[in-house]
Amino acid sequence: MEIKKYLLLALGAMLLLFSCKKDTANTTTTLPVVEAYLLAGHPLSVKLYQQKSLTDTAKYGAAITGLQLTVFDGSNTVQLTESAKGTYTYSDTTFLTTGKTYTLTFKYLANTVTAKTIMPAKPEGFATQYISVSVAGASTPNSVPDTINRFTWTNPDSINHVLVFKNPDGISFPLNNRGNNTITDFEINTERKSVYYVTPNIFPFYGHYKVILLRVNQEYIDLLKSNTSRSTSQNLVNTPTNVVNGFGIFTAMQADTLSFNVL
Repeated sequence: MEIKKYLLLALGAMLLLFSCKKDTANTTTTLPVVEAYLLAGHPLSVKLYQQKSLTDTAKYGAAITGLQLTVFDGSNTVQLTESAKGTYTYSDTTFLTTGKTYTLTFKYLANTVTAKTIMPAKPEGFATQYISVSVAGASTPNSVPDTINRFTWTNPDSINHVLVFKNPDGISFPLNNRGNNTITDFEINTERKSVYYVTPNIFPFYGHYKVILLRVNQEYIDLLKSNTSRSTSQNLVNTPTNVVNGFGIFTAMQADTLSFNVL
């Protein structure tokens, strides 16, 4: 569940945009916002929100309650239970497995909402060149930063992978001069490669990092790459989504984790 907790933070700003709507008569303002990250061997969980006005200061729109959600895996259809307001779950951890296609379906107002994703295989061969490195500080603006570590994994078919760096040590020991940065965790799109070289400049703080390699689908990459920080009320509806008659994301992934210390 640690991965899911991180994803809620990492993609929170993007999903915040999904939950916003223009104050017009556009029919898209009645569409629900879906948030679901499927992990093999974990319970299935889907969150539903209403869209909200751009002037609304709440993080998300109101939870959508009282619906009947089903997920089909190609052979079996299961019905999710509303375990909390707007959160629908299926607790059987054997349901989400490698290679299966999962289709979400539910009715909202006059629309049938659907979304589909495939559970990718678990990442293979994830390794780090070093477990710990000592860093004097970040590079100056005009210098070429040194490579301090190399992460590798097996990827002969150039599949999408994302690296997540999670620092539980907090913000007590800043490494670079990014101003008042308080973001300890971050993620990097590896651009379908099988290696990633890291420099001191990518780390905002010293710490004992958990490095998570996610094998993800294209819908996740599309959302990650979208320039949501510059989105406006004029282009919110163009934010990438794989939900039909809705917004948000319904995606599957698998992960491997190792440790890396920046001292």
